[in-house]
Amino acid sequence: MIRILFVCLGNICRSPMAEAVFRHQLQAGGLEGRIEVDSAGTGDWHLCKPPHEGTRALLDRYGISYEGIRARQVLLDDFNEFDYIVCMDSANERDVRKVFGSRADGSAKVFKFMDLVPGKTSNDVPDPYYTGNFDEVYALVEEGCRNLLAKILQEHPERA
Repeated sequence: MIRILFVCLGNICRSPMAEAVFRHQLQAGGLEGRIEVDSAGTGDWHLCKPPHEGTRALLDRYGISYEGIRARQVLLDDFNEFDYIVCMDSANERDVRKVFGSRADGSAKVFKFMDLVPGKTSNDVPDPYYTGNFDEVYALVEEGCRNLLAKILQEHPERA
């Protein structure tokens, strides 16, 4: 099974949105049970809380379930548990690499989400917790998740 972890700061806006959208795309493609997805935050402020109300409202609008998604913090063991660790911004990537230590040095499994979005205008997915622009984040997340799924299917045709 291929495992993906999306990471943002508090695990209530961007990474749970990506988890829910990616899970939805897996279901639409009949790939559930072959690819697993989770999300986590680098901070501990919102542990065990559901996604932010703005994320929930947006996902509801698109008919995407966020059932069972609760905030958690990145753990050292996540490095060994996940095949892809996708960070929503540069600060998250830096913090994740600090958590994983030397094991993450040069590791291609840890990368920024915006690496999946061609023609990007920024290296970082903006944080709607501060900007309030959940629609902009959704557009980036939907495209990036679609591209991540294509990347996984190309890199692991035998496993996916």
